[in-house]
Amino acid sequence: MKNVTFTKSRLATAIAVLMASSLVQAQDTNIADNSASEEIEVIQISGIRGSLIRSMDVKRDASGVVDAISAEEMGKFPDTNLAESLQRITGVSVSRSNGEGSQITVRGFGPEFNLITLNGRQMPGTGNTRSYNLENLASDGISAIEVYKTARAENPSGGLGATVNIITAKPLQSPGLRYSVSAKGIYDSSNEEGDDITPELSAIFSNTFADEKFGVAISVSHQQRDFQRQYANIQGWQAQTSLPVLDAANVIDARPEDAEGNKIGPAFFAKDMNYGIDDVERERSNGQVTLQFAPVDNFVATLDYTASQATTGVNTIGWGIWNEFGGNINAYELDENGTAVYADISGNDGSFTVSRNTTEVTARSVGLNLDWQVTEDFHLSLDYHDSDNKTDNGADKGLGSDGQVIIGSDQLVTKIYDYRTGDIPQASILWRNGTNELTPGEMDSNFSQFTHSPGKSDIKQLQLDSTWYNSVFDIPLASIKAGVAFTDQTMGGHNAWSGLRGGAGFSPSFTEIFPDSMFTRHSTAGFLDEFSGGGLNMASPYYYTYSFDEAVARQAAYLTEGLMGADAYVADAYYDGIDSESSVQEETLSVYLQSDWQFDIGRFPARFNASVRYEETDVTSTVRQTVPQQVVWASASEWITQYLQGEDTFLTLTGKHDVLLPMFDFRIDLTDDIVARVSWGKTIARAPLGNLAGGRSLSGSPKIGSRTGSEGNTNLQPFESTNLDLSLEYYYAEGSYASVGYFKKDVKNFIANETVEAQFDGLHDIYLGPRYLEAEQQLIAAGDANPDTSAIYQQMLDNGHGNANGVIEPTANDPLITWLVTRPYNSNDKSVDGFEVAVQHLFGETGFGVGANATFVDGDVKFDVTSLEVQSPLNGLGDSANFQAFYENHGLSVKVTYAWRDSYLIGVGQSQGSADAPPQFAKTFGQWDMSINYDINDNLTVFFEGINLNNETEQGYGRYEEQFLFARQYGTRYALGVRYSFQ
Repeated sequence: MKNVTFTKSRLATAIAVLMASSLVQAQDTNIADNSASEEIEVIQISGIRGSLIRSMDVKRDASGVVDAISAEEMGKFPDTNLAESLQRITGVSVSRSNGEGSQITVRGFGPEFNLITLNGRQMPGTGNTRSYNLENLASDGISAIEVYKTARAENPSGGLGATVNIITAKPLQSPGLRYSVSAKGIYDSSNEEGDDITPELSAIFSNTFADEKFGVAISVSHQQRDFQRQYANIQGWQAQTSLPVLDAANVIDARPEDAEGNKIGPAFFAKDMNYGIDDVERERSNGQVTLQFAPVDNFVATLDYTASQATTGVNTIGWGIWNEFGGNINAYELDENGTAVYADISGNDGSFTVSRNTTEVTARSVGLNLDWQVTEDFHLSLDYHDSDNKTDNGADKGLGSDGQVIIGSDQLVTKIYDYRTGDIPQASILWRNGTNELTPGEMDSNFSQFTHSPGKSDIKQLQLDSTWYNSVFDIPLASIKAGVAFTDQTMGGHNAWSGLRGGAGFSPSFTEIFPDSMFTRHSTAGFLDEFSGGGLNMASPYYYTYSFDEAVARQAAYLTEGLMGADAYVADAYYDGIDSESSVQEETLSVYLQSDWQFDIGRFPARFNASVRYEETDVTSTVRQTVPQQVVWASASEWITQYLQGEDTFLTLTGKHDVLLPMFDFRIDLTDDIVARVSWGKTIARAPLGNLAGGRSLSGSPKIGSRTGSEGNTNLQPFESTNLDLSLEYYYAEGSYASVGYFKKDVKNFIANETVEAQFDGLHDIYLGPRYLEAEQQLIAAGDANPDTSAIYQQMLDNGHGNANGVIEPTANDPLITWLVTRPYNSNDKSVDGFEVAVQHLFGETGFGVGANATFVDGDVKFDVTSLEVQSPLNGLGDSANFQAFYENHGLSVKVTYAWRDSYLIGVGQSQGSADAPPQFAKTFGQWDMSINYDINDNLTVFFEGINLNNETEQGYGRYEEQFLFARQYGTRYALGVRYSFQ
């Protein structure tokens, strides 16, 4: 390629340095470009300082708004987790899984609105989603990450918030023998059951041969981590528009009143209150092999294979109460928003649960790239890759599913829910034994259940790119780039559920098979002790543990003896087939044209990039639909949908959409140090899989107040955003800059959900049917003024309406069930705008440096907590900020970072919430991390890492902070390691 003036700019220098950043020399080197008359000097600096300088240069010389992170040296990325590194970028915040950064939100747009690419290739989401979990990809072997916040026609579509490109090392870009190996031990302060010290090993190797015509790069890594997660949890809040009449002494209601003295607004009650401890073992293995062959100077063939496997095993012990509101309330206190902060509740149960789950996520990608400089002015590139990502939550070979066993009792007088003080709500039970504590001899089995929900996402993509560089015409046009691509993406999965094995109610006979010796009593000392109200301050300061394996084996042995019916339990058959299955295939043909212009406006150098991308997408949805037969009342608190066996049907629906995405970037250098930018363009993000999958699904556990269903829409149009970016950047010294930017995104085709009432032939409702009403009246006549559902269920059994297993089945005399069915549709336009500010300063040659950034976002996409209408707000919207300070000199580097994220909407819908799809919000989160590196010599480095030094916790809530949803406590992680590098 001929080196025109444009290619000699700082942009070319920055890109060259960035691509080689993982293989930089340990000392400064000078590289001269002797192929052109003008020499370019590139100074490669390793360490924190070098990483920040390279990242800043990419930001400075890009035509649009682009941020980057560069490796500090070969095999050393700024963080061991890519998501944790990305949160250092202005406008990027992370959501966490297992106490680690997992998925990113950019400028208020959540994970499903951001596209992850690997070396420019679109990566499949985790399982059957579009969201890619960065926690499963190790940072070793990654040379740089680019974050494109403005539209670029050459990038695959899907990044409405941003497109994040992960760049791996290429051997021919840094010739010669280079390698790095590291080992460290990880200590997690939360760990109780696993190993106190777990290993993390990594290695990267690169070499070139045959006069640098052939190169190979290999990177491998393996990490093990054992830790404990403690939590309190409520599955959902139910809105009540009417309440039972109670004595005034038993009611405190702070809601406002109208002129007639009537309380205004609904009341909200929690469906349950649970506590739990997860003991987690996690292993992650990554590997990549890259082969490059350059038989001639103008041609390079690259073959690469990337694979990862992350296995997470969780053993859980949980305990808590289940509530069913209505006639079950004896007393309550509501705050001014109508939220129950105290409730005295009869009926239902309290229980102790053990669960086991092993989830395995495996990903692989194989790609071939042919890069040909046809002439000095014409370049061609052909790229193909086949990538997939599989998630299996039944990776435990013995269990083959996600299993749960519930043991407890319904022999209680009353339950208390109290959230008037402390950080977490308190739950306590007065048992019929006259105490606040259940003994092992009083525990009965409720049920066990097993689920299996694997998912897979697959992408096959072929792309041809061509670039023409202008060296002929004396015009400002620097280059024209054009390309065509075909992408075949499939996402899908299935669900299998065992049903409630062992019945759906507490049976006293089960005390015979669970001996007292099976249970171990524990104090809550040390449990959730980072929260006010945790530890021994809990209202019920005890819990029981028992063996999952023993409980399953004892229940299986008991049931297969025929005591509960010959077909009640089949040993080793944890689930009996697929209950639901869906897949969506998207075939997209795309073409783009991109032009680059460089000129002067007066004395100011300017650059203009104008481009357009067109795409056509065909959507095919295939759904396995089960045929509901009836809804039975299986126990006082369990309603079960039963399906016709062997009557599943497959429904195939198709849809289509096309988009035209114009875009332009304009930048002008107002001085040698000040850059101004204007960018405008359109971007898209496609609808979630669950919305595109056609067909209908009804709840398998349709409890009173939760008779819900959903339907898909294959013809949903993608989210389409028209974006405007303005920025001003001041680069006042090497590695130092300050910037401020404004962005606005107007999104049309925003996907909303509407909920409609629907009835389906044959599905009758026992609730409020003639037998139900008869039982209720009988109890009232006997002196129970407000009979609860447990009493009504028992009265119906006494009236002879149950079958041999104590299950009440509907009859044709019962009314049809009214289901609340939610359907997605493209709704009105919405808008988001915000400001980004950033500063980075290196204090000369002292070795000290600081960096800080903040993002402030707003828009008409917020959730209205006062409305009970189904809403479709923007998930992830919230402010964020980051800070880092470091010292690096004389072989010693110390870095301290702080990441802060304001409260934000996690999503809409709660698993046991009202049909109006109430929200889930996360509270403000801030975490301090630290790393220390010391070079013993030019090759050997020892290092220390501290993660979550302030032991930050995670908390979530519903419409109001008083509507508690979760509190999670992890702990601080420390790592001590050594790295040996030869470069």
